[in-house]
Amino acid sequence: MTPDATTTANRRRIIIIGAGFGGLYAARSLNHQPVDVLLIDRHNYHTFTPLLYQVATSGLEPEQIAYPVRGIFHGSPNIRFLLGTVTAIDAATRRVIVEAEDGLREEPYDALIVAGGSVTNTFGNADLERHAFGLKDLQDAVGLRHHILRLFERAAWEEEAALRQALMTIVVVGGGPTGLETAGAMLELYRWVLRKDYANMGELHARVILVEASDRLLAPYPAGLQQSAYEQLQSMGVEVMLNSPVDTVAADHITLKDGTHIPTHTLIWAAGVKASPLASLLGVPLARGGRVPVSPTLEALGLEGVYVIGDMAWLEDPSGQPYPMLAPVAQQQGILAARNALNQVQGGAAPKPFQYQDRGTMATIGRNRAVAWVFNRIPVSGFIAWVAWLGLHLMTLVGFRNRLGVLLNWAWNYLTYDRSVRIILNQDERMVELEQPKELGTPTGVNG
Repeated sequence: MTPDATTTANRRRIIIIGAGFGGLYAARSLNHQPVDVLLIDRHNYHTFTPLLYQVATSGLEPEQIAYPVRGIFHGSPNIRFLLGTVTAIDAATRRVIVEAEDGLREEPYDALIVAGGSVTNTFGNADLERHAFGLKDLQDAVGLRHHILRLFERAAWEEEAALRQALMTIVVVGGGPTGLETAGAMLELYRWVLRKDYANMGELHARVILVEASDRLLAPYPAGLQQSAYEQLQSMGVEVMLNSPVDTVAADHITLKDGTHIPTHTLIWAAGVKASPLASLLGVPLARGGRVPVSPTLEALGLEGVYVIGDMAWLEDPSGQPYPMLAPVAQQQGILAARNALNQVQGGAAPKPFQYQDRGTMATIGRNRAVAWVFNRIPVSGFIAWVAWLGLHLMTLVGFRNRLGVLLNWAWNYLTYDRSVRIILNQDERMVELEQPKELGTPTGVNG
């Protein structure tokens, strides 16, 4: 480690791995505190992941939902950022090995906060990893957008009707919020924009199919909101298939367990996530989904001074269920982990247990359509839920420029029924990797 002007030799040092929601809120909580903080991430920006689907469906530009980490911590003399990939964690000697721009670095710590987030879970299915698109980072979103636009360009010149229909059939697997939001936005992209752009495509229409293995959408929501979500999707034209687990996947079709054959060149996998492979570097037994068991104070079991938060952490709530892999959970855990780590390195107050303040959850389905379960579990659906969703996401975006840009884009899209972000930029061979789905089970970064 080479100290710079912001590092004080006599102060304790806390390392945070991951600049996602958990890591970002942990770092913010340590801002201007009497400790040195090193924040490490594979990307030099924080991504507002709840809006990735809008980048994929041409509603927003990538930079509108991302913000440079160094920009976030302007005026924070005790916080440094290191662009790099963590390759090893040595809890015994309290060191992190990082593959950085200048080579391998050994970074010592007094306390460590691991916020590596999650990756798409394909459950070891090689065909899914090869053919499906995930939606976990900006490369996923941009790659999917380019893929959709290229397929429509191809379909515009395809004479065989069956192939043209397959090119314009989009299958989304997973009945959670990400699946619903993506399916609804994909259909609206076709209905309001692409149908006009490709008016010479005849009578064929894009199909958007939402496939869910269970008998309901939005499993954690009350039955009334589940039914409302189902009806809102159907009313806008999304084909919803419940009790339909996927059996086989290929480049040009999928087959369901009941034998249903769906010709498609676009499969979006939103049927589950698992903890970042970073968890395996800790050398402890992992819980379901590759998550790290932690104590109520968020310290990894058996690893003193190592805190694990967000999607990587396995901690059960008072009802015995693990806390959900949601941004609000990661944010609140990041704040608590930072406070507990600070007290630990300074010999201060005893660590406090995690107590989640559940302010509700929501999912948008399309224009004027959404469902929300807010405050004291009040169910709301339709236009009011949609407005609440817009307001919440605007307020939680990082940076005034991002908020203003997103607001203007949403207003333009709403008033004109248009989405201007539909330019295919990846003609350069250096961008070809964005067109193909990468192996979804591999780490895409340490944003958590």
